[in-house]
Amino acid sequence: MSVVLIKPTLEHLAAYASALERGWSPDHLRDETRFEELAAIERAPEMFLMRMDDREAKAGPIRLPDGSLVPRLPGFRRWIWDGDFAGSIGLRWQPGTPKLPPYCLGHIGYTVVPWKRGRGYAKEALALLLPEARTERLPYVEITTDPDNLASQRVIVANGGLLMERFNGGPEYGNTEKLRYRIDLASSKGSIR
Repeated sequence: MSVVLIKPTLEHLAAYASALERGWSPDHLRDETRFEELAAIERAPEMFLMRMDDREAKAGPIRLPDGSLVPRLPGFRRWIWDGDFAGSIGLRWQPGTPKLPPYCLGHIGYTVVPWKRGRGYAKEALALLLPEARTERLPYVEITTDPDNLASQRVIVANGGLLMERFNGGPEYGNTEKLRYRIDLASSKGSIR
């Protein structure tokens, strides 16, 4: 089955919250994120949804895996949908430059709910997001993954990603080793290869 990317809406919010309640987290580095998001949905669902599309970075700072707070970058999230909630993919950028601040390891982050992994959803979602990245006038996007995350590496390479470097993620990310890939948006068509 094919997937689509949808803008988060009240109509689909219950499915998103259900995934959080089942144990999925939109942030694989901070499981606490799912509890924080459930609380935010309970408090003010409309405000929660507005933060999902924050192209001016007005929603305030974000918390890194080490607990430190850093300035939010402009960005948005889309929900991966196959008739039901299947995951999340997001794009963030720094205005006026393709470069990111050191605390932000990549332009794009994605995750598929565990019960729908292995179906090619992440690969398809990334292909669907690349045209949206082009509209932000980014010449390329960078995506990082862990060296042992072979599935994510396949997703990135299938969408034109080239390995740029192996690096230390820094203290905010537990000084763990990461791989940085780059997808050239000028040559990438955003289609699955």
